[in-house]
Amino acid sequence: MESFSISTFDILVVVIYMAAIIWWALRKGKSSDSQSYFLAGRSMPWWIVGLSLFAASISSTTLIGQSGDAYHTGLAVFNYNLAGGILVMVFFALFLLPLYIKSKIFTIPEFLEKRFDKRSRYYFSAICIIGNVFLDAAGALYAAALIIKLVIPEADLQLIILVFALLCASYTIPGGLSSAINAELIQAIILILGSCMLSYFCFQKGGAYFADLWNRHDLLVSLIRPIDDKATPWLGLIVGMPITGMYFWANNQTLVQRVLSSKTIDEGRKGVLFAGFLTMLTLFIIAIPGVIARDLFPGLAKPDMVYPNMVMRLIPTGLLGVMLAALLSALTSTLSAILNSTSTLFTMDFYAKFRPYASSRRLVTIGKLTSCVIIIIAALWAPQIGKFGSLLKYYQEMLSYLAPPIVATFLLGVFSKRVNGQGAFIGLMAGLIIAIVGYRFKAEIFGNLHFLLIVPFLFIGSGIVTCLASLCFARPAEEKLLTTTFRWAEMRQEAKRAYALPWYKNYFNYAALLVLGCVAIYVIFG
Repeated sequence: MESFSISTFDILVVVIYMAAIIWWALRKGKSSDSQSYFLAGRSMPWWIVGLSLFAASISSTTLIGQSGDAYHTGLAVFNYNLAGGILVMVFFALFLLPLYIKSKIFTIPEFLEKRFDKRSRYYFSAICIIGNVFLDAAGALYAAALIIKLVIPEADLQLIILVFALLCASYTIPGGLSSAINAELIQAIILILGSCMLSYFCFQKGGAYFADLWNRHDLLVSLIRPIDDKATPWLGLIVGMPITGMYFWANNQTLVQRVLSSKTIDEGRKGVLFAGFLTMLTLFIIAIPGVIARDLFPGLAKPDMVYPNMVMRLIPTGLLGVMLAALLSALTSTLSAILNSTSTLFTMDFYAKFRPYASSRRLVTIGKLTSCVIIIIAALWAPQIGKFGSLLKYYQEMLSYLAPPIVATFLLGVFSKRVNGQGAFIGLMAGLIIAIVGYRFKAEIFGNLHFLLIVPFLFIGSGIVTCLASLCFARPAEEKLLTTTFRWAEMRQEAKRAYALPWYKNYFNYAALLVLGCVAIYVIFG
């Protein structure tokens, strides 16, 4: 692996930054009771929710994985942030978020119990915990280790991972969600500024190359690809990405937990939409620089090394420490978010159910102990990720099998009053079997079909089973539907209230602006 030198000043900047983040997060931590520790007291305004969401979502798969995929296949990777990101966030903010907040839930699986029964809650919570540990937390640790290995190539990969895990755990475990969110505020700002700085140097040295690709209408700068494209076939944007995106943004405890911490439904909605505008920036600070890097650093053996190479080669001494701090910000914010959300899942979905009379302080203690176990397991698994092609491939392909049955259950539960607990659980189990069989015998069943085109088969298959099974049992009780199903009458009333406000306070206007922005990007880069 190629190594790079770094000045003492830049190292000092990184050390000071990490120390400051830990101090700030611990200072702002709240762990007096379970609501403070797991949901920051449900007191966050929209701008904090938005910045926190953005920081937590810019994970290793986004920063390192997407820039690597852009280097390898072009701008099409940004579709994960459009069709599977911003458009999904608009849908989530308008239709699902109000139900989550009205239900007063701590966890997303808890919503399944309120709508269906405890079996669905236990199953989904277990799936989330496994995914958080082996996909998200391990991925963040592995990405951090790749960066440190560039600077200190002789360092042991496992040792780097353990040290990085300890640093992140040092403030997340004692302070809970308040610590994580307050750290993410600083991390989001540094991440945006650092990424803009990197983009500036990248365009300065390789802007002519990108302009040439643009003038030639090269496929590398096109978002919409042929149906047989190996990276992102155009049909996958319609039938695959929205489903995996729904899981990531609307069913993912790590991200939704930040929305649950908001003061009100409107504050939560505005926070999600604010995160959508910030996500749009990633086209210019992640995807396009990744394409330009094809010209600046041709022939890299591993696409995942593109972003670290851009940081180490393009940023001058003095600013390199700031950029490394920005890069570490993305990774630490993701890891702290995963730690807190996963401990919340175990504590509230399992421990609190089996120990219903446990005190609030006892729940906080269990949450802290769970975080310790999680970080240890993730640190031990992280080195195995190197055996996969890239971080993005590792994450997205696993998600394409894991997400569809769960998304189908959530959407049917929210938009259909006939689906019941028996049908939901049978559908989830059928979806799990279909996913395992599909993954194990992918070549025999689907041939060379792209994984995004496999998603709708899993989604529709489990959805059909859920509907048919529900018809074999009684309709759900009305009290289960009051705060867990979507009602058009309530949406119309909310729209009337929103449009009675000044235009800048109406979240519908921001949602429409986001959608128009996505359309404009598809027109320009289509």
